[in-house]
Amino acid sequence: MPITIKSSREIELMKEAGRILEKVHNELAVALRPGMSTLDIDRLGEELIRSYGCIPSFLDYNGYPASICVSVNDEVVHGIPTADRILQEGDIVSLDAGVIYKGYHSDAARTYGIGEISAEAQKLIKVTRESFFEGIKYAKEGNHLFDISAAIGRYAEGYGYGVVRDLCGHGIGTNLHESPEIPNYVMNRKGVKLKAGMTLAIEPMINMGGYEVDWMDDDWTVVSRDHSLSAHYENTVLITESEPVLLTLSGPEPFEK
Repeated sequence: MPITIKSSREIELMKEAGRILEKVHNELAVALRPGMSTLDIDRLGEELIRSYGCIPSFLDYNGYPASICVSVNDEVVHGIPTADRILQEGDIVSLDAGVIYKGYHSDAARTYGIGEISAEAQKLIKVTRESFFEGIKYAKEGNHLFDISAAIGRYAEGYGYGVVRDLCGHGIGTNLHESPEIPNYVMNRKGVKLKAGMTLAIEPMINMGGYEVDWMDDDWTVVSRDHSLSAHYENTVLITESEPVLLTLSGPEPFEK
């Protein structure tokens, strides 16, 4: 699939898709508490997405059975919500969600602590988020795609963390996953040259231990092989001639949970 350059009309639709998804994430963050099931989160997320006139991007995508990917502790991504998975004080939980607005997708992920969490877990969440912002320093026209990848990887690895290699970010638009793929670690080549109008879902997935992962028997849930904690942070990003525009982040985030 060729990399698509979005028109001004398409960019406006994607901005609205991103604005709505940011609101969904912020409302979910406020709702999180010990004793909730991961299914509770999914149901609330779908209700919010539909209340804004959107369709959940993830529901039935390649057979995925939920609207929100809810991944707890050593689950890296794609955790399937269930009624019997109950959030406990001290857990960390990654929420990955997307919405479709008038045919255009947005995609974003956040990791939160449930109640009081360890200093080590707080640091992992913080560094994962920071690695995203290190990466997007290079997200502008004229730079190369893997400049972003290298900056993310070097930053997270500088803290001794494992940067997941089996999963990556991606282009986004009328399809949830478009070209190009965006690794989160140093590559041996430059990658494509970035052009204004590209829209990318950039998403560091960082493990406290090693970078290796395994897929569970449900063929969706990805866990760290050493069962160390994992954090995920993602925004949909518009490439411009100057600074990137974060379509799914416009203001402060309710991170201190």
